[in-house]
Amino acid sequence: MTGQQISRPLVMGILNVTPDSFSDGGRFLDTSIAVEHGLSMSQQGADVIDIGGELTRPGAESVDLETELERVIPVIESLHAAAPELRLSIDTSKSAVAAAAVTAGASLINDVSASLSEVAAETGVGWVAMHRSGDPKTMQDDPHYDDVVGEVESDLAHYRDLAADAGITDLWLDPGIGFGKTTEHNLALLAATQRFCRLGAPIVIGVSRKRFTAELTARSDGVAMSTIGMDDRHEASLAAATFAMLSGASMVRCHEVRESVHAASVVAGI
Repeated sequence: MTGQQISRPLVMGILNVTPDSFSDGGRFLDTSIAVEHGLSMSQQGADVIDIGGELTRPGAESVDLETELERVIPVIESLHAAAPELRLSIDTSKSAVAAAAVTAGASLINDVSASLSEVAAETGVGWVAMHRSGDPKTMQDDPHYDDVVGEVESDLAHYRDLAADAGITDLWLDPGIGFGKTTEHNLALLAATQRFCRLGAPIVIGVSRKRFTAELTARSDGVAMSTIGMDDRHEASLAAATFAMLSGASMVRCHEVRESVHAASVVAGI
């Protein structure tokens, strides 16, 4: 289903241009700093830079259209001008933001709402369709599934069929780990990566610095979850991403690009 040939797992570097990102504390809200970081991730081996201007973490409030555009479009334009060969992705759920980002230089829509297939089809770019239960503000209140793997698989198959009907050839599917799921749900979905690969489209897995990695680290260390800082999530994040790649994931979305690229190279060698 994808238009590109994949010889090794790809690495998507995360670039949040928000004032209060859970993972980087808004360090890249300034356009020049964001562009510098994007280019740095590219030099570390990132295959895609994923730019987002609206928080999607649990409990996050939505931002208005103009604010999101003001955050992401200058970054995309500057990165595209500085490195036109670098693939850029827009992380959004708004059709107007996605369309403007494509005009600015993005060639992939990382759609956390799985609702922008028409925009991807109309603009001729790639589409990452991610599974999410509920919206960011409420999705972690009490997530429930009778069969989390089966239900997510069914929804991903639906997105695949939507893409085929729309004529999208560059399709990626993401089971949405951390989006309306408990730790047990996340682990079940991660374990089912190989099963999702049989849907016929490349799978994207995003586990970087997510809450469940902190919970696993706390369990391993025998300490309270509250003692696990953001830096303590790195090892668990990389381990989970490596498992996903070994299970057939075609791309991992991460903060630690250099380490993830090294892991992808090892997986390709294996």
